Amino acid sequence: TTLLLETEGATLKITINRPEAMNSLNADVITELGLAIAHLQSDPELRGAIITGAGSKAFVAGADIAGVNQIPANETEPFSKRGQDVFFSIENSPKPIIAAVNGFALGGGCELAMACHMRVASDNAKFGQPEVNLGLVAGYGGTQRLVQLIGKGKATELLLTGAAIKADEALALGLTNYVTSPDALIAK
Repeated sequence: TTLLLETEGATLKITINRPEAMNSLNADVITELGLAIAHLQSDPELRGAIITGAGSKAFVAGADIAGVNQIPANETEPFSKRGQDVFFSIENSPKPIIAAVNGFALGGGCELAMACHMRVASDNAKFGQPEVNLGLVAGYGGTQRLVQLIGKGKATELLLTGAAIKADEALALGLTNYVTSPDALIAK
């Protein structure tokens, strides 16, 4: 109910389809994303996947804070673990998974993009880990992946300030592999 799946040749296109909520992550998105990745792995006809967000404003603008705030305290750790497991399955997929980042990739969205093997960003993309502004830390492995991709100094800065960076800076830092126009994003 939260994803659109399309097969184009041997590629599975996974679109997070919650544009009214800036494609934010909730329990349903995490569960369905895990199922989509399992489908990718089990289908011998599929050779890889592209993950993107519906609309032009956001790839994934983070966690669905309203939904997260409704999770009972005793269920927050299993919720976080479930997301970590899905992102780990993306990162360790034997089939390549590419993030097509259109717009905001913040918090969990940046973490999702970093879990992918490659990131292609539209020139209107912005990346960031703003969890610190809510008194939180990145919960899906972002603290580790960000350091691996861009180095300890800049990663520490972004994690401690919650600042967002534009696509051109993300490219210069190595956070994304390519920057293109929004119209050319999926084709790239």
